[in-house]
Amino acid sequence: MTRTGLDEEKLFAARLQAVRCRPYLATALFALHVVESRRVPTMAVDRHWRCYVSPAFVARTPLEELAGVWVHEVSHLLRDHHGRGDRFAAEHGSSGPGERLRMNIAADCEINDDVFGDGLPRPAGAVRPAALRLPEGQLVEEYLRQFRLGPHTDAFGWLDCGSGADGLEREWDPGPGGAHGLSAQERDAVRFRVAQGLEARPGDAPRGWQRWAREAFHPPQPWRELLGAAVRSAVSGPGVGEDYTYGRPSRRSAGLPGVVLPSLRRRPPRVRVVVDTSASVSDDELGGAIVEIAAIAHAVGGRRDLVSVLSCDAAAHVTHPLCRAEGIPLVGGGGTDLRSGFAEALRGNPRPDVVVALTDGQTPWPDARPACRTVVGLFARPARSGEDDPDYVPDAPPAWARVVTIG
Repeated sequence: MTRTGLDEEKLFAARLQAVRCRPYLATALFALHVVESRRVPTMAVDRHWRCYVSPAFVARTPLEELAGVWVHEVSHLLRDHHGRGDRFAAEHGSSGPGERLRMNIAADCEINDDVFGDGLPRPAGAVRPAALRLPEGQLVEEYLRQFRLGPHTDAFGWLDCGSGADGLEREWDPGPGGAHGLSAQERDAVRFRVAQGLEARPGDAPRGWQRWAREAFHPPQPWRELLGAAVRSAVSGPGVGEDYTYGRPSRRSAGLPGVVLPSLRRRPPRVRVVVDTSASVSDDELGGAIVEIAAIAHAVGGRRDLVSVLSCDAAAHVTHPLCRAEGIPLVGGGGTDLRSGFAEALRGNPRPDVVVALTDGQTPWPDARPACRTVVGLFARPARSGEDDPDYVPDAPPAWARVVTIG
């Protein structure tokens, strides 16, 4: 159906052509919702995955070039150019339409070396790094540090790929409450599906897309903050650090003359850290474990007297109170069996409220959930060659543990 002059048949035929040329982007291309607009010069996207299309632009553009523009616009969204533009602007104190035009130009430089070719012809006027005397293959943030607006960028003054490319809201953007926008969870799901497809067949995609897929599929994590948050969540959970005391009788005792009822008191939680000191854990990782132990003490309010440390390889060693993190001896170097470490940690008196295990994960785990909350700090490991064997089952922490990858 044609609406107000927009040739939808041609537009959607171009999308199918884009899918044929870039099959790994199919999920993202079909996730875009088309909005006819005479306020955009060509095509533009907002951060909620609406695609604004100029009817005049569709009418005058060959179908093959239109397919390339489809891929160009969805690339802005997949690569989170709006979020990265917001972060760059906040870090450098830059604002205003001029700075956002510079962001749009830099974003185009990042993606245009991957968009065109292999069935998608490059449209006249498409931004290329060479036009700004810049190298190809770099990221938005790198390009932004290398050029400013001036006479050499005047040819790109018409450029407007929408808020999805630079983060600056436009007058025509209906915002998150508007119709047909994707929620944050839906946007993440689309990115995940595209990255999953790229990871499955990396040889079919340009190098820039392969790099994006690795980062999107395995996003870098602020692991120290995550580990601290996991410990804080564990020690603040219901029942943790709670005990009954007769030192302050319950107010309900007033209703039972001659009977003293205990009250529920919350005491500071106790944390026991089990450090994997087997031969498979490197000296650098043991040094990192010392840093993490200090961070764990900070996560429980700086109370080092509430944190104790236990070394464990194939057997549990001596438990040490945490006076100074750098003074904790980590001994071991044999095989790995954290079951003995967990058993020793839970055998102590008083018993811990939270057990934190710092390990490479190559160990047997307790068969049953320990009688306290458990956080596992997992030292990062490259994929093992055995994973090519369909019968290979990798070691993994149990489902009852909160797992944070370290490093």
